[in-house]
Amino acid sequence: MDDELHERPLRVVAVSGSLQTPSKTTALVREIAEAVAARRAADVHLIEVTDVAPSLAGAVRRDQLPEAAEAELRRIESADLLIAGTPIYRATFTGLFKHLFDFVGQYSLVDVPVLLAATGGSDRHALTIEHQLRPLFGFFQALTLPIGVFASDRDFVDYRVADPDLLERIGVAADRAIPLLGPRPVELHPSRW
Repeated sequence: MDDELHERPLRVVAVSGSLQTPSKTTALVREIAEAVAARRAADVHLIEVTDVAPSLAGAVRRDQLPEAAEAELRRIESADLLIAGTPIYRATFTGLFKHLFDFVGQYSLVDVPVLLAATGGSDRHALTIEHQLRPLFGFFQALTLPIGVFASDRDFVDYRVADPDLLERIGVAADRAIPLLGPRPVELHPSRW
C-alpha cells in the first residue's frame, strides 16, 4: 500500500483568486503547476474563483453550497500540494478568494505544502505574500513553502509569463518544493489551540 501511494501522481490543486478572465494570476499559478508537474508526476487541477464564485454567492455555510462548489472544496482538502495565488487588491487577497477558503475545513490542510503566489501592479505589493497569505494558511496549520512567487504586470505578455527572471524564480520554487512533496499522511493530529 505504501509503495502504491508513493507511485501515484501527486494531486496538485492550483487556485487562482482572480476576478477576471483572462488573468495574469491564473497564468502565474498555471505556470507554477506546470513547473511542478515537469519535475514530478502530478495530476493538476486548476480552480478559478471566477468559475466557482457564482456558486459561493449568498452561501454562509458549507451545507448551502451546490455540489459543484463542494467538489472543488474536496479537491482543495485532498491536495498533496496546494498552489494558492491571488491578485493583490487594496493591499490584500481578493474577497472571493478568502470566501472560498472560509468554506475549507479548519483542519483539512494540516501539514499540506502550500506554494504561495500573488500578482500586483507593482513590486510594492510583493510583501503581501508574507503579511496576508502566509498568516491565512498558518491558520490552517498548512506548511507554507519558503519561496513565494510574486509577479508584477511587466512580467507578462498577452497573459503569459514572459520575464526570464520570473520563470527562473518559478523553477527554483518548484525545485525547492519537490523534496517536501509526497502522499498525505493517513492520520493527522492537528493542534486544537
